[in-house]
Amino acid sequence: MITKIDNTIKYGKQHGGFGIQILYPGLIRPELNDTGFSTIGRIDHARITPGTLIQMHPHKDDEILTYLRSGKVKHLDSESYSDVISNQRLMMMNAGASYYHEELVLEEGGVLEGLQIFIRPEKSGLKPQVQFYQLTDVYSNNQWRKIAGKGDDFPLQIRSNTWLYDLRLEKGEEIFLPESPAENAAFLLYVFNGEVTVDSKIVLNSGESALIEEDQPTFLAERTSDIVVFITQTDAMHFDGGMYSGNLQ
Repeated sequence: MITKIDNTIKYGKQHGGFGIQILYPGLIRPELNDTGFSTIGRIDHARITPGTLIQMHPHKDDEILTYLRSGKVKHLDSESYSDVISNQRLMMMNAGASYYHEELVLEEGGVLEGLQIFIRPEKSGLKPQVQFYQLTDVYSNNQWRKIAGKGDDFPLQIRSNTWLYDLRLEKGEEIFLPESPAENAAFLLYVFNGEVTVDSKIVLNSGESALIEEDQPTFLAERTSDIVVFITQTDAMHFDGGMYSGNLQ
């Protein structure tokens, strides 16, 4: 089954130079009474102007991936880490029991555009930690690239049965989903930018996504497209009371 999620389901927020479009993927399944879908709590698509400071603020029981495609951010947190995040340097904040951070969008990087992804941990109260990963290349052309997940072969670790891949699919190229790492898996394919046709019948434009269950569709890039895919094990143990990843129903 393939369910398209278009931009009308998103919640927009704008404050000065800070703008986000928030996707709560569970809203496409109202019978679940959950704003998230299994371990996928929330996806923020952000566009932020240089010089914007996101002041020190808390997180609790969220696994948070910062995935930028443009712009640079100076990061500072309560675990005494400071670093610059970019489209080649990604960050995973495993908030756990208590965690604070602030982000300053740097002038040198231009307008920031990226995703902040809130994943649900297996359980609450885990030890907070921070991870960074340097990509060899900005893009992975026509090939799925492992970004974050549970298991030693993923560069950034998520503390639940959740996995993330990305790729740049060039115009005219086709691809299938990556191999499922677990049984009872569902795939959420997110088009960061571009235009993708799914099985010659569903068109996904920038910011749109599709939930794919028990299906193996073909994806065709109508334009060169940057894509992120999220995999969740639908019967996996997870805590849905996180500060941002939790169920808001």
